[in-house]
Amino acid sequence: MTTIKRTRQINLPSMRKAFAVKPLALGVASVFLSACADDRQPAKVYTSVDDCNQDYPDAQQQCQAAYQQAVEEAARTSPKFSSENDCEYEFGPNQCRQVTNNSGSFFMPFMAGYMVSQLLSPRSYYSQPLFTSYSPYSSFRSRWVTADGHIFDGDIRKRNYRVSPKRFKPKPTVTRTMSRGGFGSSVRAKSSWGGSSRSSGWGG
Repeated sequence: MTTIKRTRQINLPSMRKAFAVKPLALGVASVFLSACADDRQPAKVYTSVDDCNQDYPDAQQQCQAAYQQAVEEAARTSPKFSSENDCEYEFGPNQCRQVTNNSGSFFMPFMAGYMVSQLLSPRSYYSQPLFTSYSPYSSFRSRWVTADGHIFDGDIRKRNYRVSPKRFKPKPTVTRTMSRGGFGSSVRAKSSWGGSSRSSGWGG
């Protein structure tokens, strides 16, 4: 069974005629409805490749590729901390790993799951890493959150979503570390923007 490895160190009525809508109003209504069209698509959260394989036994290659893509995105875009204590304050005890590369050494949270959409589509599928927190100080405790701070409705037991394609757009590479509470503050700020796609401020 393939699981997300945790090593300590590594180098989504008709109207009555009396109230008929006039042509101008109809035009405005059409524009409004078009602007509010629901473009969300089904997406599912997995915590292992085996879970994906069970749902798609004939698409195991895509399941593995989607997982690998999420792992690579997690390494590139997840929040980074200068100390293990600061990382664990956000994500909980034993939920962070140390990484050493050419830029130095830092701590980042384990990828807790990954979201996949359109896995069997003739076009390319979408995949992104997800994180969660077990910290009592966290605003996203036991909830799915993306690397740029978007929290999905429900707790981590929820696996099926309808998600806008914009949620799968590439996120900025994170090249600098943040201090304790930095990620949580950004998540709360993003929530106050109503799901805005503005930068959360911890990118490169």
